[in-house]
Amino acid sequence: MTSVLMLPGLYNSGPEHWQTLWQQSMPNARRVQQRDWDAPDRADWVAALDAAIRITEGPIVLVTHSLGCALAAWWAATHGDTPHARRVTGALLVAPPDVEREDFPSVVTGFVPMPRQPLPFTTIVAVSSDDPWCAPAKAQSWADGWKARCEHIGPCGHVNTASNLGDWPRGRRWLDELIAGA
Repeated sequence: MTSVLMLPGLYNSGPEHWQTLWQQSMPNARRVQQRDWDAPDRADWVAALDAAIRITEGPIVLVTHSLGCALAAWWAATHGDTPHARRVTGALLVAPPDVEREDFPSVVTGFVPMPRQPLPFTTIVAVSSDDPWCAPAKAQSWADGWKARCEHIGPCGHVNTASNLGDWPRGRRWLDELIAGA
């Protein structure tokens, strides 16, 4: 069975967030816990993700939101050529934030610049047309660099709890597609 690792962003994903709802409904899903959700440090977050991948058996699909997208890209840039990295077969990157913006939260350290090299696994990037944290053209350029399929989902804000997506069936179909391809 394919394992699903949930990678929330800054401040974690709350109880009504689609990531949490998916995790609760999937016995093969678990959240990668970070030491500090409120002041993310890239080195710490990448180390936590790498440790989670090392102890997970079989194929793995990453499901990321916001800063979790940058985490996946940084993990792939630093660990993508390791033997255990080959078990990561896919990723759903939802609402990647523009970590390069001058007004990006200063409590987030080490995530600049956003890695742009091709990701070593099948990737779908979901981009909202009115995301306050990233212009669609910027997200599209990252998806192009990552050799990912980019899905423009219309006006959904930051694709978080405030977007009122509930279980977000459209995203779940993309996850199912990634799992089927594992």
